[in-house]
Amino acid sequence: MPNYQRISEKIEILKIDNPRNLGGGLHWVNITNAGKAEINYLRKNYSFDLMHLRSIAASVLSQRPLIFKGPKYLFLILHFPALKDGRVFAGEVDFFIGHGFLVSAHNGNLPAMTRFFDLSKKDPNSLMSYSVGSSALLLNEILGRLINECYNLLDENSIEIRHVEEEIFSGHQKRAVEKILLLRRNIINIRKIMQNHKNILRELSEMQSSLIDRIEMKKIYSKLVEDSKRLWEMLDNQKEMIEIMNDTNESLLNDKMNMIMKTLTIFSVMVLPLTLITGIFGMNAINMPLVARPHGFWLILLIMTAGALLMLLYFKRRRWI
Repeated sequence: MPNYQRISEKIEILKIDNPRNLGGGLHWVNITNAGKAEINYLRKNYSFDLMHLRSIAASVLSQRPLIFKGPKYLFLILHFPALKDGRVFAGEVDFFIGHGFLVSAHNGNLPAMTRFFDLSKKDPNSLMSYSVGSSALLLNEILGRLINECYNLLDENSIEIRHVEEEIFSGHQKRAVEKILLLRRNIINIRKIMQNHKNILRELSEMQSSLIDRIEMKKIYSKLVEDSKRLWEMLDNQKEMIEIMNDTNESLLNDKMNMIMKTLTIFSVMVLPLTLITGIFGMNAINMPLVARPHGFWLILLIMTAGALLMLLYFKRRRWI
């Protein structure tokens, strides 16, 4: 692959060069787990601000997305959700975009990013940006892949919500509690990660490009804005559904607990008078009726059984059981 070059273990360069393109070639520099050596490489080859370079090597995740428009390049920090061991976490990707180049820096925790770069280096001609060599168009393709991965994540949420529904109505409410809590956590995390996407994408739609018409630029990025809105609507629906599932599950658990407490209360009420009868006939009093008779024990037992049956009949008539 003559268009592909590995500078180091962490730096890869893909040259997207269409011979018919009069605007010059486009270089995509992909950096994974940036450190001091990667910062020095970028300082040597590009005039990026040191503060921006340090942010791509920071061990702590940026707390918010960022867009910086400079005279020579645009710096962008975005977060996308990723799934690991059933839990959603934020994956950060930083971009430097300028004429003829795009630098992406990430920690390798966004599979869609890695897959797209691998696909691009196998067949760079398949990229839309190949036709005009525009870094803005390449950025649009990358963000489109990352957003599409979010759709897959929400599809997995929908499948899990359906499984939770089956658990709830098959009588496994306790088993459903943990799944509900995990789903709620994942949906909240996705919402936190993506809440500012549409604002950043709107700003990107106003980018200036020497290779793409401004109207066309707004058109291609407007699609990403619409996708971001659609994702947010799906997240709202999933949030509402999981809240309803949680309320339903709690209602069924409470109903089951009430039935248990009701059963225990009925048994307690039935045993109380029977305990009183055994206490009375257990007294060592003179001339205690039935006690001295040959079949006194069985008569007392019969009285207790009759009392229990009468109480059950009374509870049944009152529809308490």
